[in-house]
Amino acid sequence: MNETGQPALKLWYSPGACSLAAHVILLETRLKFDLVLAQVGHFTDEFMELNPKGRVPVLSFDGEIITETPAILTAISCLVPEKLLLGQTTLETARVYEWLGYLSGTLHGQGFGALWRPGRFLDDESMFPRLQEQAERTIRQCYSFIEDKFASSQSLYAVGESFTIVDPFLFVLYRWGYRVKIEMRSEYPHFAAWAARISIKDSVIRARETHVGI
Repeated sequence: MNETGQPALKLWYSPGACSLAAHVILLETRLKFDLVLAQVGHFTDEFMELNPKGRVPVLSFDGEIITETPAILTAISCLVPEKLLLGQTTLETARVYEWLGYLSGTLHGQGFGALWRPGRFLDDESMFPRLQEQAERTIRQCYSFIEDKFASSQSLYAVGESFTIVDPFLFVLYRWGYRVKIEMRSEYPHFAAWAARISIKDSVIRARETHVGI
């Protein structure tokens, strides 16, 4: 705990990675925290001792190490329940975790994970191109599903009428579309309109100043 009684928080991040979501939520909460660079592809031995999985983000919560984006976002949000970052009702909280499960397991894991790091899935490098083709299809299928969700909703946010931990995570995955040469604005206009609204939030602007390239 620090002098205010708040848990001591430290976030390890890599520019352009999904750790942007945790950074945004920390800024949104106005909690004090330390930020530590852990560059993907150049993790130190010290970082690998913290997280043998070799992934960012990593959060130190009063010295306890928390990994995996949904867990980290939840831990931060529980410190400031009045901000309703997990939703305004029980149903909305369920929707938050419905989104997080889909985004982390399917779009992030099966889509971008297989596209950018096929070696996590296969030992045979000759099979990488086929896996990456399927990964691209998965990404587009997810984007189409998300586009339909926003097209049929009048909400400004992913869940209900307030900003939740889903929004910055989804924003990262939207921005990654440009990295794989997808014309997000023209192909997914409702998704793009939502992203444009999220992009002007102060917490998102400030986090992106650190996360160059996203």
